[in-house]
Amino acid sequence: MEFETILYDVDERVATITFNRPEQLNAVNPTMVGELRRAYAAAESDSSVWTILVTGAGRAFCAGADVTDIPEDGRVVYEEPYLTTYAQWEAPQEATPPFRTMTKPVITAVNGLCCGAGLDLVTCGDITIASDRAEFFDPHVSIGLVSGREMARLARVLPLNIAMRVALMGRHERLSARRAYELGMVSELVEHDRLMERANEVAAIVNSNAPLAVRGTRLAIRKGIDLPLHEAEILAETFRERVVRTDDAKEGKRAFVEKRAPNWSGT
Repeated sequence: MEFETILYDVDERVATITFNRPEQLNAVNPTMVGELRRAYAAAESDSSVWTILVTGAGRAFCAGADVTDIPEDGRVVYEEPYLTTYAQWEAPQEATPPFRTMTKPVITAVNGLCCGAGLDLVTCGDITIASDRAEFFDPHVSIGLVSGREMARLARVLPLNIAMRVALMGRHERLSARRAYELGMVSELVEHDRLMERANEVAAIVNSNAPLAVRGTRLAIRKGIDLPLHEAEILAETFRERVVRTDDAKEGKRAFVEKRAPNWSGT
């Protein structure tokens, strides 16, 4: 697949999506929004892809929306006619993968500066690891804008007083990679030069497990997180019941009994 603003590559069952506007610190413009939608959809529909890995080119992961492409009225520009698609009725997603509807896990490898809309990949990705050069902040109030969905999401990841500090101090409050790790915002911190090596190691470990079981587990967590506990338990059991009927569930049991590595088919 050919793109202008991102790179897309599939290898070893991993689709790697790289933000590729390094001179603009990988800021998201309307072209990138459209290309990311197509890339996420391609990865989700490709049976040879089991895991999605997102990172950035250059010294930034993603610097948020490209302010040079924001219209005077602040309206998000879409390729389609105004209000003709569901996405236009939703909160703007920009770089966010469709995490509510997709099944495949997303690993985020934060290679550098991460702010604004870039934070969405930290809060909506499933596993986030960071380079020791990564840095996190939210500049919205410093450029006269309300921090909307970005901080609504981040306030569910960070302690409220920390999220408020990041939101209200704008570009003047930055979290180092170490601080983000200590707060649980990222799950692993690695040396910069080892970031992609480690990200691919994590993806390979995820892919060593039964892919349908991984997707069912991911959905059980994602769909249940905002439900009361009992309802979340019942929902999770419905995903378990669906996967137990698969060939891979039978293969997993056979491999365990025979003391060998399982041969997953994804069926």
